[in-house]
Amino acid sequence: MITQFIQSLKRTPRGLFNPWFHQDKKNDLVPNAPEIRRKQLECYLTERRDRAKYLFIAEALGYQGGHFTGIAMTSERILLGHQEDKYGVKPEHVFRGETPLRTSRPDLTEQGMSEPTATIMWGAMIDLGIDPYDVVLWNAVPWHPYKKGEGLLTNRTPLTGEMEAGFKHLKTFISLFDDVQIVAVGRKCEQSLSELGIDHIGVRHPANGGAPKFRKQMKELIK
Repeated sequence: MITQFIQSLKRTPRGLFNPWFHQDKKNDLVPNAPEIRRKQLECYLTERRDRAKYLFIAEALGYQGGHFTGIAMTSERILLGHQEDKYGVKPEHVFRGETPLRTSRPDLTEQGMSEPTATIMWGAMIDLGIDPYDVVLWNAVPWHPYKKGEGLLTNRTPLTGEMEAGFKHLKTFISLFDDVQIVAVGRKCEQSLSELGIDHIGVRHPANGGAPKFRKQMKELIK
């Protein structure tokens, strides 16, 4: 079912980058980068499907995270082991069944792309003693919204139509997991889940100064 779900993401609204089926010709390291990202996402989801307790859902994919890893709120720097010493986050916390690979060109950043949201999210999990395999990360808009004319290494707020396009995939994604607590990361995602009539708990988005409140809310949630 996970393979079929990933295939269902292929059709992409105009103005969005699809990391699993689009090649970022300017910034990808290799031509088969989309295939690498598909494999990494499939491994990540498969290893959690029968044991996840929480689904953390944020707004949209970002260029410093899932654009190059294929996994929401997860950066290359985590996959490559460059956040183990400082934050205790290991590549095997993400998945074990595949060799983690970068898909961005090394000249963009030597240690791989680093996303603030990803760093805070994974760091909080490890710091609070949460088993990373109890948590699945996803986005209400699974693709990457970028600023037209400024290139793919940008982020923007998804449009209403783009949010709506992600709704059917969001419902299917949630149905992959049984008996889980759904957590909306940020107000926009809370609105999306409310519109879909999906029960959830809301937490502050960790970006833009929200990290302390986010960590506090995560701690309370896990209790």
